[in-house]
Amino acid sequence: MKGRWRYTRLPSQVDDALSAEEGEEEEEETAPAPAPVSAPAPEDPVGPQLAEASQVLGASEIRQLSLHLPPRVTGHPWSLAFCTSRDGFSLRSLYRQMEGHSGPVLLVLRDQDGQMFGAFSSLAIRLSKSFYGTGETFLFSFSPQLKVFKWTGSNSFFVKGDLDSLMMGSGSGQFGLWLDGDLYHGGSHPCATFNNEVLARQEQFCIKELEAWVLS
Repeated sequence: MKGRWRYTRLPSQVDDALSAEEGEEEEEETAPAPAPVSAPAPEDPVGPQLAEASQVLGASEIRQLSLHLPPRVTGHPWSLAFCTSRDGFSLRSLYRQMEGHSGPVLLVLRDQDGQMFGAFSSLAIRLSKSFYGTGETFLFSFSPQLKVFKWTGSNSFFVKGDLDSLMMGSGSGQFGLWLDGDLYHGGSHPCATFNNEVLARQEQFCIKELEAWVLS
């Protein structure tokens, strides 16, 4: 049975940060990075409950992804905090919709070629002066079978959000996944953080649909 959630927007300084050339951001919190999960969890025939239907993932993809999520989010419903079809193609809108959420977040997207891929972040997507997150963070791609790229332990460049781009995973000047401020153009390159393959069919892609699900 699908539940229904109501959100109350909390007062925040994010709007002020977005309107300034360089807004003030909160101090970074570096959480201890746990060891990567080496074995998939037992298959859950039911899968997680979504508050509303996804425009990107089907039931099969949702079940497959749920097997690789940290045990602490198992059983939590997925609530749609942001989607481009409803909230528009804007990274600033994504930050605003993340207000009041602490995470974790599953970011999923489909590009103009029909490729589905994304990332799991152990913390909410937000503006930040530096990289943040924990070793629970991972990248994934359906090509068409699910491939999950876990933290390698070589660096802690998990997530970084500024006014013009969102980056996940880095190394040697390349990002595992990055999105521009319009949430329209993006890129994916192999990076040391996740030792990932290119998530899309090409290193540069255009986004057709993007969703951010809060798993708490």
